Amino acid sequence: MLKVDEASYREFVVARRRALLRTAFLLCGDWHLAEDLVQETLAKLYVAWRRVKRRDDVDAYARKTLVNAYIDHSRRPWRREQAAEVSRNHEGAGAAVNSYAGPSRATPERHTSGDPAELGDPTLRRRLLDVLVEVPQRQRAVLVLRFWEDLSVEQVADLLSCSAGTVKSQTSRGLVRLRDLLGTTSLAEMKEQL
Repeated sequence: MLKVDEASYREFVVARRRALLRTAFLLCGDWHLAEDLVQETLAKLYVAWRRVKRRDDVDAYARKTLVNAYIDHSRRPWRREQAAEVSRNHEGAGAAVNSYAGPSRATPERHTSGDPAELGDPTLRRRLLDVLVEVPQRQRAVLVLRFWEDLSVEQVADLLSCSAGTVKSQTSRGLVRLRDLLGTTSLAEMKEQL
């Protein structure tokens, strides 16, 4: 890669990495996996940088690559394995305890950058993130792209390689699932926070 191209790639990474990381977290619900997905996305973007930069669609390419990495990850057979951690308790050292309870709910350290994602009630935000993980992956991807990334139906359809009707139906089903999981009272409280 030429130095000019490498400099523009670095500028893009500095400017967009955090946003890609948040989108990845909303898709998968696990900060460690989100980091891996963003790293994979940025590696693929680096390889295709000159071509993508010339067409001037870097953000769209990065989003599509991120969503594809997320979907590919969920299809891998090793994903079905369950992690176990070693617990040192009174019954003796080295007792294995199955600790896998779905995607990690670890919260990253808070930054006070004035970012809208950091505003509002943290308890409500945490509840929404916990419930978002329960939404099926395709619906979650559509909801994140539509409402977090603020993309149009057509843009999401292009990113997910599906029809606009599919995006609309997945959005509708995803919102119904969120309402079912949250309840109408919590949903109304969240809308007030926005």
